[in-house]
Amino acid sequence: MKSIYKNNIKGLLKVSLVSFVLATTVSSCSKDFLNLRPELNIPEDNMFDTPERILTHVNGLYASAKDGRLMAGRYYIYNDIRAEEFINRTNNGVTGLAVYNHTNDATTTQVNNFWIQAYMTINRANKFLEDFDQHSGVVSAELEANYRGEAKFVRAWMYYALVHMFARPYVLDNGTSPGLPLRLKAETNTENNSLPRSTVAEVYAQILTDLDEAEASLPADYANPTLRTTRAHKNTAIALKTRVYLAMGNFAKVIEEGNKMVSASAPFSAPSGVSHALQANVQSVFVTPYTTTENILSMPFADTNAPGTQNQMGYYYNTVPNGNVEYYLNGSTADNAIKGIYTDPQWSNTDARKTLLTADYTTGGNTVRILTKWTGVSPFLDWIPVIRYAEVLLNLAEAEAEVGDQARALALVNAVHTRSDAANPLVASGKADLIEKILKERRIELLGEGFRAPDIMRRGQAILSYGAGGPIGTSSSSYIFPIPVGEQQTNPGL
Repeated sequence: MKSIYKNNIKGLLKVSLVSFVLATTVSSCSKDFLNLRPELNIPEDNMFDTPERILTHVNGLYASAKDGRLMAGRYYIYNDIRAEEFINRTNNGVTGLAVYNHTNDATTTQVNNFWIQAYMTINRANKFLEDFDQHSGVVSAELEANYRGEAKFVRAWMYYALVHMFARPYVLDNGTSPGLPLRLKAETNTENNSLPRSTVAEVYAQILTDLDEAEASLPADYANPTLRTTRAHKNTAIALKTRVYLAMGNFAKVIEEGNKMVSASAPFSAPSGVSHALQANVQSVFVTPYTTTENILSMPFADTNAPGTQNQMGYYYNTVPNGNVEYYLNGSTADNAIKGIYTDPQWSNTDARKTLLTADYTTGGNTVRILTKWTGVSPFLDWIPVIRYAEVLLNLAEAEAEVGDQARALALVNAVHTRSDAANPLVASGKADLIEKILKERRIELLGEGFRAPDIMRRGQAILSYGAGGPIGTSSSSYIFPIPVGEQQTNPGL
């Protein structure tokens, strides 16, 4: 952990990363707040003096998570380019080429940066929770519970992102393999660097503890669409739990949690809290104002806090006028080729996700297909969807297909599918076919949103990698990311 703190440790602890400030109170927000400058040089002893300063800390947690090296782009990109859906165009080593080729190792800078930023965010959450213990009564008990819940949500979110990338999937050995150093106390120096890896099961247990406690203390809703899309509430924690339980292969718990925010039958919507539901047009969740009831949690951006050079989703996948098309869609149809979902018959040519969210791009005399969910317009201020209601429906559909009501599973997946392809509802001939169609639907609906590698790995399968030219088996050294060299050098407990 020393590498996280070796530069200006006092400054890190005294000043939260608050270039992203959403509001001055929980119940008020406007576009102007996205452009506010951080309040700098506050003595550490005074950082919990006022409700406004405490809120600055809360906003700083999200700001740390949405760093360009983490949730503003790299997390989603790495998880998609490792598999078969995208083909690299530029051979640019800075934009994930080693990850794409499965040649990244413990020294790969971009992967090291991802680890560092995630643990920095975890430490900020730990420090925030401990500081709150020393400053009771500055805000109401209800608001304190709200803020604590948000810190625990962020910590759980970061640990989930790390554990499925740097540790073997839970389903391979019921979580007995080495997981992550599980840091739950604030680190202000290097004294506690030495910490062994907890097991995968122990990490997942902590994630779920944090999410359960977050759900209990978070508000059911916020006062306006921006806050309910960019700050965690009860349904945000529940939605993430469906993802986590799916990663563990615990389908019964996916159904239990999913039923809290999905009605029994179509049209599906959340029966309590924020009134989540699918949008009639899938494109609407990727355009301004980015605050639909389908957008459960998104990372917002403004001119003062753009994702940063070569981190942006639009830069990687889109072209006009400033994107670079680092990766385009794998449209291979050859029988002996590694195929992407783009050419699968389940994704028809009249599907709105194909007609509205992909486009032709000509490069080197060849026309390829690119993903246009995010613009290619500098400075790339598209809000990044972290959790969408469509994912929750698909999580629940898969769980129902595995251990529950297959008729409901088909209705759930068709709610997502027919939203964009009404003329071609899915029909399943048995359990195996139903599960296959749900998994394909995930590849279509969630394309480019960072789900492909996790979806493969959580089912204990080999990663079919276009960049590596073939399957990466579960025993391969490149199946998971290695613990970065910086952590190895500063944590003798590993």
